[in-house]
Amino acid sequence: MTTALRAVLAFTLLAGFYLLVGVILAAAVFFDVLLFVDFHARGVQIAVLLTLAAAALVRALWMVSRRKAGEQPGVAVSREQEPHLWRTIEELAQHVRTAPPDEIRLVAEVNAAVAEDTRFLGLRATRRRMYIGLPLLETLTVDEMRAVLGHELGHYSGAHTRLGAPVYRGRVALIATVRGLGGHPFVQRLFSAYAKLYLRVSQAVSRRQELEADAFAVAIAGRDAMGGALRKIHATALAWDLFTEHYMTMSGTGGNRPAQVLAGFHAMAGDPARRAQLAGAAEQPVETSPYDSHPGLHDRLAAIALLPDPGHPPNPRLATAMLVDPAVAAAAVEQTIWTQEALSGLRPVSWEDLVAHGMYAARNAEALHDLSVAGQRVMGTPLPYLDASFEALARGQHAALEHELRQLGWNASGTLLAGVLGQALEATLIQHGEARWTLSWSGPARLLFTDGEEVSVAQYAAKVVADPSGVPGMRAWLAELGVAPDYTPA
Repeated sequence: MTTALRAVLAFTLLAGFYLLVGVILAAAVFFDVLLFVDFHARGVQIAVLLTLAAAALVRALWMVSRRKAGEQPGVAVSREQEPHLWRTIEELAQHVRTAPPDEIRLVAEVNAAVAEDTRFLGLRATRRRMYIGLPLLETLTVDEMRAVLGHELGHYSGAHTRLGAPVYRGRVALIATVRGLGGHPFVQRLFSAYAKLYLRVSQAVSRRQELEADAFAVAIAGRDAMGGALRKIHATALAWDLFTEHYMTMSGTGGNRPAQVLAGFHAMAGDPARRAQLAGAAEQPVETSPYDSHPGLHDRLAAIALLPDPGHPPNPRLATAMLVDPAVAAAAVEQTIWTQEALSGLRPVSWEDLVAHGMYAARNAEALHDLSVAGQRVMGTPLPYLDASFEALARGQHAALEHELRQLGWNASGTLLAGVLGQALEATLIQHGEARWTLSWSGPARLLFTDGEEVSVAQYAAKVVADPSGVPGMRAWLAELGVAPDYTPA
């Protein structure tokens, strides 16, 4: 089936969705009127069911229609700010015989995209935008970036963005409708089945459009450039996901945020061990689904290999050559990552400090505080001395300590007391300058003594909990490190 026929079918299904809504509304009105004319108990049940379902449908569609477009991501760059980037895009737009975008925005994403504001069901475009991920400019070569930009402009040339606008809105309306019908299982199943059919058809259109846009990219920059760009984007996206999940999530802990986000990303992606790990992940086959908006990487590369190659001379320079000052662009884009509250309320620190403070706040601070409070409650001391918990251990008050820890929010387990004690000992070493959480771009952060040896107190804590006769030795060890008996955690 051609893209045009699939698009017509998608629009037909979209119209059918609103027709289905109309049928439900009409049925609700019909049974409500019938109930007044000829009252039956069975008719009351049907009328109530249909009326409630119709009300849920109207509410869902109303919420979608009232939804306003959010603030645009990234930072807009003018022709004066980035003349070479604008000239490149305008030149490529002429090549694919389409108008250039009205606005170019640099974003902190491993992605490039185009969009149009449209009217009259997408028949008329009012404003075009192009979004370019700065991580792509910092990863791809000039040739590969030209291929990516040509691909995105190809969406304009094929009027894909105009088709996408109403199809996307229909998708949002359908999903919102299905979710809004949670209390009406029969009607929800009906619309859920219809939504799946609509998504399969509309996403098939999207996948075909991606292959058409790939053809534009190859005509502009060649097969090698587009194929290389797709492979790099796939690998870089995996790295970005890992970076945001394992490193960016430390933002906010300890009241800090990273001062240089993209520098941290490139440091992680450039770490030899991490690079080998990511290369292995990128080689793994990717599962595909009929609901995917893009074809699989393998399918795209296979389709590209069949296209004629224009034989352009290669330009292996990094794509940041298109920017006037990559450092200035990176600084501007990074500002858009954070909310105003984060910019004003979180301290910008180095990645090393972010990890040190973040790991302490996430792993150690609560354990040190709560173990001291538990010891205070069990022993009745005036202040939450850490040594009070040691005294409770020495007296065999394990059950009482665990009870107080559970009261403070810790989950019961067979290793609760040993685990909290181990984390509290780590915190004590950190508080007294004997150890520090250390950043690792190749794996989890490591807690190291000042001489570089890794701190490992978990087994020691478990032994002390199992045998309280070890408490005096633990006290002596901490005293050698300068920990006073009346030490009270801040």
